[in-house]
Amino acid sequence: MILVVSGPSGSGKTTVAKSLSVKYGLRFVSGGQIFREKASSMGMDLLSLNKEAEKDFDIDKVIDKEILNQAKMSNVVIESHIAGWILAGESTVSIYLWAPLDERARRISKRDGISYENALLSILEREQSHYYRFWKYYGIDIQDLSLYDLVINTSKLSPEKVLGLIEYFLDSYIQLSPRK
Repeated sequence: MILVVSGPSGSGKTTVAKSLSVKYGLRFVSGGQIFREKASSMGMDLLSLNKEAEKDFDIDKVIDKEILNQAKMSNVVIESHIAGWILAGESTVSIYLWAPLDERARRISKRDGISYENALLSILEREQSHYYRFWKYYGIDIQDLSLYDLVINTSKLSPEKVLGLIEYFLDSYIQLSPRK
């Protein structure tokens, strides 16, 4: 079982992926955490590493290789901006969460204790880098969500409601049993 949860920053993907891993007794792997660890090991913040990755494809290759290795071990929920595309054809179910930019900035502002304006700027800069890199290195248009099995706008839903929708989908279509 390989469940993928993708989406932009602030969409709720980490919260949802962690909850799914607990509910279904699957390992949790965060592509974002792998990227943060890489940034930290290089003495950089996330935006700086994103900018560096625009010039050095090896950065993304290392992170993507780790995501692929984790997927090969199966029984996992993988949360990542790009996992839906790099695991296309291998994942059991791919889910894409999104919310409008202003809602995501509000969430990140609250979560990280930064101003709304700084959260908004950070999102825009990171997403511009993602769009550029994913197109340049992979030929992926991250606005094409056709490969996802389920796409949810999380802006007006609590995390519990989002989970309920996903659980209904999973239970109805692939007969997953929650962990007792």
